[in-house]
Amino acid sequence: MTQDEFEEIARHAIRTSEALRLEFVGGKMGVKAVPDGDHGRIIEWLTRLCIQADAAWWLYPDQGLHIETYRKGNARPDGCLARSGTFVGQGEWASPDGVLMVVEVTSGDPDTDQRDRVEKPRAYAETGIPVYLLIDRDSCEIKVHSQPDGTRYELVNTVPFGKSVTLPDPVGIELDTEPLKDWVH
Repeated sequence: MTQDEFEEIARHAIRTSEALRLEFVGGKMGVKAVPDGDHGRIIEWLTRLCIQADAAWWLYPDQGLHIETYRKGNARPDGCLARSGTFVGQGEWASPDGVLMVVEVTSGDPDTDQRDRVEKPRAYAETGIPVYLLIDRDSCEIKVHSQPDGTRYELVNTVPFGKSVTLPDPVGIELDTEPLKDWVH
């Protein structure tokens, strides 16, 4: 499938069903589950923390990004941390330039393991996004990926829900993950 073919299918899917969230990662089209209420609460919690850290930041929910080498993929992270206004005028699939961090919150999809834990870290690292935060509700852990080398993230810090973790620069926020215990499956 080509990039243009994917974008045409994605445009049609959005017009016909609000329940579909399509991505094109690693040359494969995937479907993301529609988020549940706890998923939304986690994004709300993280958005508040990001804005408290820097009022010029915004955690954009569901902003589509061109990803991977030569932008041959499309991902729709659960959140993209960037300066307010970063995506103005860019449309559904935006450039990742200016993205400080992408966030994924697991939703129990059948392909969560492959997509959120394998394919997306590689794709985001290829793209050069400084931080990938995976909030894994299945394992009750936070995984902070940082220092992309163009192929992979060189550092991955894993902590269980309930512990504090510092998101590395350029984010530089300390997260107390205790509240996440209330929003797992």
